Amino acid sequence: MFTAKEKPLEQIQKPNTPCFHCGVECVTTAISKDDKTFCCEGCKLVYEILNENGLCDYYALQSHPGLSQIKGIRADKYAYLDDKAIANKLYTFTNGKHSIVKLYIPGIHCSSCMWLLEHMTKLNDGITESRLNFGAKELTIHFLESKISLRKIVELLATIGYEPYISLDANEEQKKSPASKKKIYKLGVAGFCFGNIMLMSFPEYLSSDLGIEHQYAQLFRYLNLALALPVFFYSASEFFSSAWAGLKQRMLNIDAPIVLALIITFGRSIYEIATNTGSGYLDSMTGIVFFMLIGRIVQERAYKSISFHRDYKSYFPIAVNVIKDGVAKPCALQELKEKDIVELHNGEIIPADAIVLDGVANIDYSFVTGESEPVNIIKGNIVYAGGKQTGEKLKLQLIKPVAGSYLTSLWNHYSFSKDKAEQNNKHSVIHKLSRYFTIILLSLATLTAMYWYVVNPANILPSVSAMLIVACPCALLLAASYTNGNILRLLSNNGLFLRDATVIEQLGNIDHIVFDKTGTLTAGSNQYSFSGHALNEQEKAVLYNIAVQSTHPYSKSLASHLGAYPKIELTSWNEIPGKGITASYNGDSIRIGSAFHTGVVPSEKDTAAVYIRYNDSVTAFHITPEFRDNIPNLIPKLAHNYQLSMLSGDNDRQRGVLTDIFGSRATLLFEQKPMDKLRYIELLQQSGKKVLMVGDGLNDAGALQQSNVGITLSDDINNFSPSCDAILDASKISKFSSLLRLANAAKHIINTAFVISILYNVVGLTISMQGLMSPMIAAILMPISTLSIVMISTGISSIVAKRHGLSLIG
Repeated sequence: MFTAKEKPLEQIQKPNTPCFHCGVECVTTAISKDDKTFCCEGCKLVYEILNENGLCDYYALQSHPGLSQIKGIRADKYAYLDDKAIANKLYTFTNGKHSIVKLYIPGIHCSSCMWLLEHMTKLNDGITESRLNFGAKELTIHFLESKISLRKIVELLATIGYEPYISLDANEEQKKSPASKKKIYKLGVAGFCFGNIMLMSFPEYLSSDLGIEHQYAQLFRYLNLALALPVFFYSASEFFSSAWAGLKQRMLNIDAPIVLALIITFGRSIYEIATNTGSGYLDSMTGIVFFMLIGRIVQERAYKSISFHRDYKSYFPIAVNVIKDGVAKPCALQELKEKDIVELHNGEIIPADAIVLDGVANIDYSFVTGESEPVNIIKGNIVYAGGKQTGEKLKLQLIKPVAGSYLTSLWNHYSFSKDKAEQNNKHSVIHKLSRYFTIILLSLATLTAMYWYVVNPANILPSVSAMLIVACPCALLLAASYTNGNILRLLSNNGLFLRDATVIEQLGNIDHIVFDKTGTLTAGSNQYSFSGHALNEQEKAVLYNIAVQSTHPYSKSLASHLGAYPKIELTSWNEIPGKGITASYNGDSIRIGSAFHTGVVPSEKDTAAVYIRYNDSVTAFHITPEFRDNIPNLIPKLAHNYQLSMLSGDNDRQRGVLTDIFGSRATLLFEQKPMDKLRYIELLQQSGKKVLMVGDGLNDAGALQQSNVGITLSDDINNFSPSCDAILDASKISKFSSLLRLANAAKHIINTAFVISILYNVVGLTISMQGLMSPMIAAILMPISTLSIVMISTGISSIVAKRHGLSLIG
């Protein structure tokens, strides 16, 4: 039997400390047990089991004492999963007996996590299978409903340190998303057919030397035609669909000339094989499709596991406890009604605007408004949707439905109705070039046909078909696809994940960067200090006993900074909401609170959050949000190449510090509401600016959507980020300047590839128009030139990344 060690488990701050079990460095918080440091709960469990009981002792894992209780989790937290209607929406499959659920587990990061989660079957015999997608942090569990419920599975995961993040909105999006396997199947078919067609074409290429017999040559030609059919009608279908969609909108996109080349090569091949005049160009046609599909799949892989399209539903719980007849029962969010009485616990998000009926609300609105300090709200006052309770249990009465709350009004703004990806595609340089390319190519082909019609009609078909084959824009498109795909890979390796390749081009056009402050420039932690009258130990003890009785966040910060002191009996104590505390002890008069409450006249540069008047002595207590590492070094680098602005929902206490960082040319605006930020972006765009917005919370969602490029800074790239064009890993923010330079270089690399492609086409077209290039030679030269341009463009992008100090390997 497994025996628990005596020393308790504790959370400690040990950044960059290697885990005792797996060796992975602990990024911020580590777990300490028996003087050993572990990066996660999983490593601690696996180490103890393997250390004391031998390898793969599953009974030891089952009997681990930690599995008998849910550590740090409220017993009824996941009670809503007992509701069949809610549970059914989370299942990917269920027949009433056997069910499958896919859960996102943010805490996965090492081999021990994988070992534990893939052996869930050993923890409960109701779980028949558990498979982990390590990259996407998704755990797929098959289970028998007669033996274990979804709620028990989630509680079991939370018990062993892998509490899942459950979002109904994310689950719905997952069900809507088409399987990417379809494109892989298309690539497989194209690759198989292309390889075999090339193999059977060699005798045709070398027929003059080998003297291949006529009947075998015809056999190979018909076999090649049979292999080309699935490529043309199945693998190339998305190119036809895209070109047709463009034509319906009266636009010639980059797929239009590709489709034209496919039709010409396929049609000419059928003609030659049927008339026994040649072998056609099926190798070129299948090669175009194969390499184009590779380029598109390479681009998709960089961002397929990250969600860039989230609205407010992603941040709300699936259900909350509603009090009916004195009993709290789980209720799905969409079923909440006005006047429902809701029970809210510490750390939970307010689902709709409501009135506080019972308890003291200490609401953190930073994710909604940008204001970094929690707001203390007493009974009878209104709290707004999206705020997070950071204190005791609350009882609220809803005054609006979820869809009518303040938070959802952010998503009613017209900026959210715009499809930025579609707009970026329409204005893409590649699509503009392809439009002119197609028009010029068709014009030259028409002139060539007219010329040979007069001079020698027999040369019309060979000349025009050779032109259309040799001038296929696949060199340009493949160069763009592979360059963008490589840059997407390089950016993601260094912490910047883009929604799609069109964002790279938009980043290259940016000339103004707007930063949010709270959570973006600041790290979410604070620095504390005193100024003025130096407090002695007796005064600190009295102040601690005064502050510790208040639930106001400033009082809590003051008490925490002072440290623990023995309890003393105060003579009097009175708190005035919105002003401060008045107290007395042994004849001493003490006031803690605002400048007005304490009788202080602050100077213009005074940055104090709280003032303390102890009799006639005044002490200022400063609460300064701590900036993320490298922000003071990063901002001046960006200022050399971009105009900068900073928007904050906070007051201007840090104006002086921020002016030193941003410089005098930057615009600093404070006390900005979400709509103020959005309007500021609009004004910049109306003046001709191309704006990049960097934010982190729902309060930035409108501005992120309105900007030309919206980047969300996130400490967890797979979780809690509003709708955006890109997600930047907060730990890699020091590389932001280099990442922007690489994205900007992509434009020049693709332009270079385009110039090379144009030169190649000019030479090829000149020869073809004179009827001097056979279609066979054109078919051979096309893939050679295309591959050479692709290799040059992708190689240059890797060299540029290395020059800017970026990692080439993730």
